[in-house]
Amino acid sequence: MNFIAPINASQLLEEAEKESLYLKLIEQINKDFNLANEGIDFPKSISPDELKIQLHEKIYRMIQNKFAEYLNLLYIIDVSEDQIKKLDGSDLVILAENVAFLILKREWQKVWFRNKY
Repeated sequence: MNFIAPINASQLLEEAEKESLYLKLIEQINKDFNLANEGIDFPKSISPDELKIQLHEKIYRMIQNKFAEYLNLLYIIDVSEDQIKKLDGSDLVILAENVAFLILKREWQKVWFRNKY
């Protein structure tokens, strides 16, 4: 089975649930945020929609108030710098949503590959 990059957060989270890797995805997100000293603890019972909302809010707050920590988080998670540079930063809400999706996508890649190989 080949890795297929999801086109949006909802599709990504559906795929994670379908492959029974949703809990691993939550664990990976929590682990990387904690490595970046941005304590976040999503409960394993969190719904995909709530995860999306809370991650978006966290990224939005970091962009506004903790920019250096935000950059460090992107580095630790290993989000592509090129993908970040392609985003339109004129609307912070939309930017935070897009960055949250890039974070989810990268975390999903890690979980998916670890599970398959």
